[in-house]
Amino acid sequence: MRLILGTDEESGWEDLKYYFKKEPVPDFGMSPDGRYPIINAEKGILHIALSKKFVNRQKSSMGIERIYGGQRPNVVPDECVCVFRPGVDREKLMEAIENLKSKLGYEIEVEKGEGDAVIVKSIGRLAHASMPEKGKNAIGQMLLCLSAVGLEDNEMERFIAFLAEAIGMEFDGHSMGLALEDQLSGKLTLNLGMIDVNDQYGRAVIDIRYPVSLEKEHILSRIYHVAGAHGIEVEVLEHQGPLYVPEDHFLVQTLKKVYADQTGQPAYTVAIGGGTYARAIKNAVAFGAVFPGKPEMAHQKDEYIEIEDLIMNAKIYAHAIAELVK
Repeated sequence: MRLILGTDEESGWEDLKYYFKKEPVPDFGMSPDGRYPIINAEKGILHIALSKKFVNRQKSSMGIERIYGGQRPNVVPDECVCVFRPGVDREKLMEAIENLKSKLGYEIEVEKGEGDAVIVKSIGRLAHASMPEKGKNAIGQMLLCLSAVGLEDNEMERFIAFLAEAIGMEFDGHSMGLALEDQLSGKLTLNLGMIDVNDQYGRAVIDIRYPVSLEKEHILSRIYHVAGAHGIEVEVLEHQGPLYVPEDHFLVQTLKKVYADQTGQPAYTVAIGGGTYARAIKNAVAFGAVFPGKPEMAHQKDEYIEIEDLIMNAKIYAHAIAELVK
């Protein structure tokens, strides 16, 4: 039995890539990086960038200098900022945005910047990209807000309009032809996690979690088709293939028995959109550490675990190890 401690789960898994160049890959395993009872299916994870260089470098007719927001592809952004150049009719812009706020229910702030510049902030709600429906995408809000105010026909504003139409506030990929699902793992999800647009280029990064029965190429072909029609370049930044261990596998059966014996609760398998270290080896599942009915605190402020849950986890893992090494 080996305990492998990783430190790069959020940033490319360079730790495990290095480790498995030096050490043999385990025959099977479990990762305490999810929730109970047993996660035997994890969707494929695909991070892509949609970008375009603006050849003509025309200034935005709306007066947009820059749009930026988001910290990582795998987090639903809670803030997006649009800077308007000095000379924009601030009162008219504020009036238009106030009308949109009341209609759409978006949280938008308008401030005065340096040199009479106008700064518009879209405020959203953080969530993990594997469950984008639990958040509120500040970038999507900004795009739809600008689109509703009125975008003109220049390269920058066409790029903004494309993102508003192709993604906007959607998290199922419908407008990009990605509304896909399977029985094993459910629906595809999409998160517009980062954006940076100025008068020279536009770039947006999206996180896609696709069903375990689909191939990466199938997803990409649809994206290339939609983006290519608008002259948008597509770059694959990161990919992790899906994980699936059948329910009749001895690992799953053993862990189901241990969980039921220790908790007195029924054991069953679930599929998630998140990615755990389990997919680093062939036969592995995520097993705990969040119990059913308890809040999912991943990527949230003030993460915590209750002491009684921590103790029960120790018991479950101890018995699981004992059973698996028999």
